Amino acid sequence: MQTSFEPVQLAAPAIAMANDILRNCVHCGFCLATCPTYTLLQDERDSPRGRIYLVKELLESGGAAGAEVTFHVDRCLSCLSCMSTCPSGVDYMHLVDIARTRIENTAKRPLFQRLLRKTLALILPYPERFAAALKFSRFAKPLGPLLRRMSWSRPLAAMLALAPWRMAPPADLKDGEIFRARGLRRARVILFQGCAQRVLAGRINEAAIRLLTRHGVDVIIAGNEGCCGALSLHMGREDEARSFARKNVASWYAEVNHAGIDAILSTASGCGSVIKDYGHILGRDEDFSGKAARISDITLDITEFLPSLALDNPEAPMGLKLAWHPPCSLQHGQNIRKEPVHLLQSAGFDVRELANSHLCCGSAGVYNILQPQLADELLKGKLAAIDAVEPDVIVTANLGCMTQIASRAKKPVIHLVELVDWATGGPKPEALR
Repeated sequence: MQTSFEPVQLAAPAIAMANDILRNCVHCGFCLATCPTYTLLQDERDSPRGRIYLVKELLESGGAAGAEVTFHVDRCLSCLSCMSTCPSGVDYMHLVDIARTRIENTAKRPLFQRLLRKTLALILPYPERFAAALKFSRFAKPLGPLLRRMSWSRPLAAMLALAPWRMAPPADLKDGEIFRARGLRRARVILFQGCAQRVLAGRINEAAIRLLTRHGVDVIIAGNEGCCGALSLHMGREDEARSFARKNVASWYAEVNHAGIDAILSTASGCGSVIKDYGHILGRDEDFSGKAARISDITLDITEFLPSLALDNPEAPMGLKLAWHPPCSLQHGQNIRKEPVHLLQSAGFDVRELANSHLCCGSAGVYNILQPQLADELLKGKLAAIDAVEPDVIVTANLGCMTQIASRAKKPVIHLVELVDWATGGPKPEALR
């Protein structure tokens, strides 16, 4: 793709990067077939190729984002399915992040949208605030049907629909706590707690700790870590995302250097994909770039790490049919596809893979709140694919996907780690009791 940036524009690192990315696009259109929003809407502007043209025009103009580019970029899931199929290696992930930052800083959004996005950014990344908001949401849930009737309030209805009626007990994990390996120690890791996950499903990391320590791994809960920054990044709040990244790098780096850490593990693939990108996010930060690159290098999704431990085999087949939903952040963001299926199969489960498994479930961070109608359509397609394989249980590896699918699914939705923990000697997952 030809570009026409002025030399003064190219002096800005973000524009120089965008220019390089844009020039790699050859307009082939392979991305259209795998883009969830194009599949639904059949509008070129809601495809990666169409959005690339809109972003190119926005950045070349050097001006504020108009209504058209804002509307269509906002409808992008950042699922990165396009990157899995692009033959030219177009770095759409970083291009759309650059566009979102420009849009967030210059677009004239309606007042309600600005307030909603600000509220999400002030609540979701902070566990105590998020827990308090969930407690309040139980009283507001009956208003959901009324809020769905008006277009402006549908995001509020979506938030209430996703909020659980009953709060799970928080995980009893303390900053700086160390869970020692049983028997011979094979490895030493930091387990990232996340923000929303520790409020909504602390049981996931508790299962991970049981599983890891039982197989010879010391697990450290780092002190003073915070949100990974994914939520802020995908809403165009770049400075905020960098602030979260710096906080986490500072929290983990001393442990990595002095405590013999083999890996930083994430049980939420959406978080892991962003942490693996810290080297890029903080690449121009003189104080943090080298440390961030080191953190990115040793960060693994837990499904990448577990195969190295030679897990205990179950005494008998578990006898459950599983519908495996691969999160976009796992299969497209981190290029992890085979490991989760092999893990579940080796643990004795009958794993059923889904038709069109490359398509997003509609969660995508807070997409199911900001774009509830499109998210609902994507969820309907995902549930139809799940029903077609007639599972006993739905299994995935990301909290956002779990929350989205569980809001409408007829079967239990469980994290992969909970099932592997159960199969190798841990307790039966609560959802199956």
